[in-house]
Amino acid sequence: MQLGGDPGREEVIISYICHDVEKISSRGLWFGDDPLAYSVPLLLLQLSLVSIFTRSIYFLLKPFGQPSIVSQILGGVILGPSIMGRNFSFAAKVFPPKGRALFETLSLFGFMLSVFLIGVKMDPKMLLRSGKRAIAIGFSAFSVPYALASFVAFMLEQFSSLDPDLSKALPYVVALQTLTAFPTLACFLEELKILNSELGRLASSSSIVCDVCHWFILAMKFLIELASKRSIKMSFGFLFSVGLLLVFVLFGVRPAVLWAIRHTPEGEPVKEIYVFVVLVILLVMGFTGEAIGLNAFVPSFLLGLVIPDGPPLGAALVEKLDCFVSVLLMPIFFTMCGLRMDVFAIQQFKTVATIQLIVFVAFTGKIIGSALPPLFCRMPVLDAISLGLIMNSKGVVELFVLMAWKMEHVLNEECFAIMIISVVIVTGIVSPLVKILYDPSKRFLAYRRRTILHHRQREELRMLACVHRQDNVPAIIDLLAASNPTTESPINLVVLHLVKLVGRASSLLVPHQPREKPSSSQYPSHSERIFNAFNNFQQHYSEHMTVHCFKGISPHATMHNDVCSLALEKRSTFIIIPFHKFWVSGSVVETSHSLRHLNKNVLDKAPCSVGVLVDRGNRRKFLSSLRINTSLYRVATLFFGGADDREALAYAGRMSKHSNILTTLFCFSSSTDIVEGSVRSKALDTDVLSKFRLSAFRDDRVSFEEVAVTNGEGVLDVLRSLDGAYDLVMVGRRHGESWLMTQIGKWDELGELGTIGEILASSEIKISASILVVQQQTKVWGLRDPEESMHLKTEYATQDL
Repeated sequence: MQLGGDPGREEVIISYICHDVEKISSRGLWFGDDPLAYSVPLLLLQLSLVSIFTRSIYFLLKPFGQPSIVSQILGGVILGPSIMGRNFSFAAKVFPPKGRALFETLSLFGFMLSVFLIGVKMDPKMLLRSGKRAIAIGFSAFSVPYALASFVAFMLEQFSSLDPDLSKALPYVVALQTLTAFPTLACFLEELKILNSELGRLASSSSIVCDVCHWFILAMKFLIELASKRSIKMSFGFLFSVGLLLVFVLFGVRPAVLWAIRHTPEGEPVKEIYVFVVLVILLVMGFTGEAIGLNAFVPSFLLGLVIPDGPPLGAALVEKLDCFVSVLLMPIFFTMCGLRMDVFAIQQFKTVATIQLIVFVAFTGKIIGSALPPLFCRMPVLDAISLGLIMNSKGVVELFVLMAWKMEHVLNEECFAIMIISVVIVTGIVSPLVKILYDPSKRFLAYRRRTILHHRQREELRMLACVHRQDNVPAIIDLLAASNPTTESPINLVVLHLVKLVGRASSLLVPHQPREKPSSSQYPSHSERIFNAFNNFQQHYSEHMTVHCFKGISPHATMHNDVCSLALEKRSTFIIIPFHKFWVSGSVVETSHSLRHLNKNVLDKAPCSVGVLVDRGNRRKFLSSLRINTSLYRVATLFFGGADDREALAYAGRMSKHSNILTTLFCFSSSTDIVEGSVRSKALDTDVLSKFRLSAFRDDRVSFEEVAVTNGEGVLDVLRSLDGAYDLVMVGRRHGESWLMTQIGKWDELGELGTIGEILASSEIKISASILVVQQQTKVWGLRDPEESMHLKTEYATQDL
């Protein structure tokens, strides 16, 4: 085998590595024949080689949509007997038989911790929450491939002369191919960034049902084998020991864990002693499992399963162990699988063809079994096929099962190598296909205009308010109060508390269920305090506002899926999202790049209009109290032109009907075009401005100021003059290209607020008012240009600004 096309290159690389190893050995850094005295420098060398090869392969395969597990297995294959390990000098110096013991121990210890973390992240209640569709998909995804693959294996045994080792391995091949392990699937969905998509949630629930079916069958086979091959005394002793272990976990560990959680105040980290005790129990249970005849991984998984997922304890365990396990130990495990595989052990084409036929039949059967139930529920064909591909994902659980079967001599070297190759091939095929076939953002297209500009006057205004922290609540409530809920045009509000996914394997998007009888000693949770604030606000507008509360737990990278899917489901017209910077007394105290990424994704993919709310932390009054207050709330709207400015102006028009709000429009003009735009867009600008100007003549609380500017500095002077004069400043996000925007474009640092919005939110322009940057709906089903709406003039004409 040659590297890079140079015949001598492989030998040169190996000779250099072996020379360095000999230098280490000559200095006495490891000791003779004792495998336990294996040197740390050699282990570090092995880890360095593993890291170099796996990371290099990962970056090479990443453009082709390959997950990290493929590169890690291939890295082990390259270092193993299939390629570089065929050089006896390299194998003896870098991976000697005695020296490999510590490497293998680390890999198995890493898998033990990984299994424990998988149990911690899992929520057993998901099985109870699985709907009929998930149950049907899970059962069908197990039974159809199992039946088809078993039938093909039976026919091959009956009508083809198979090798005894191959005939013995076929039932295990069938069992592995019908497995859809929830831990593997959760990691796969997270890597594809579709964990909290509609398809991701359905696949997660279905995989748990499929897992239950699979492990139930295996448990029955194990009990039958136990009864037939062991004495009654040994069988009873084994079952009694397992029962005692379960009793200890359920009635000893579980109550202790719940006690520790109850004594940890919300928002505060758990005590280190709790984490330490859990890890000690993990090691003890692993040893106990080995002692009673189970391997260490079963009690490790059970221990993780009884620890509630998420904060505080589950999140603390994941936070402390996840990086160490996933970055260091699990790549060692995957590499170990590759090191144990020898491609040259594959000698017979008939064995390859037989196993791959079973793999193909089970692969096809799982797609059919997973796709049929959702197709009956009228799911799109491509989505159903994508679900079937996702259910075929393979990973850490399957590799461990193969390793265990190899050590138990269920699979010989040839069958083991073929199965490892099939895992790599299946995973390598599934990942890019799912990326091509399934895009969650395509489902966020609305079938009609959902904007404030197109909103009918005597119609309920549907809004979605996103909240990350309790500090976001006052500014959002002020904006909602300014939105003027009335009997003629009430507001239907959906509040979505967005929480980062920590210590869980599956995302969550559920309506909030208030506790019926909270005890006096039980403090309200962070989400409950947020929802209580909005429910109290609703009581002031009981006849004009309806509030629905939801909680979404998902990774920051895909959190926008929760926002957009909920907005589409609730037919929202306007989404309010907080800015990624947080101010206290005018000073920026926190900047979140993950929230900035979230805001950009929402702006790109939202099915309706969006407003980014910048809370400068200097509110002088709370508009929500103006029902019993005679003070005034001042709103300024900046108009340069374009769809987003028209949306902001329509919002200002709705606010202007509030008896305690003074609305001012600053219309910027110049001898040349302020912003570029089509003839239709400019005509629409003229139309909405003329209507607003007319309303300014009719209402003393509405004013219109035309500002003539000759350069960018003139715009900045106007923006600086807003400080202290207004409580809320609104502006559109996009203004196109023009000479004016080019002059002041240096302020726009590719942020989510656009040129003018970035200037208003910058530290250079000290504005104490809250800022709302508005973007009109960008995508409508069937319309290439969102401004091309036949209902624009007819609907807007009914609005009396």
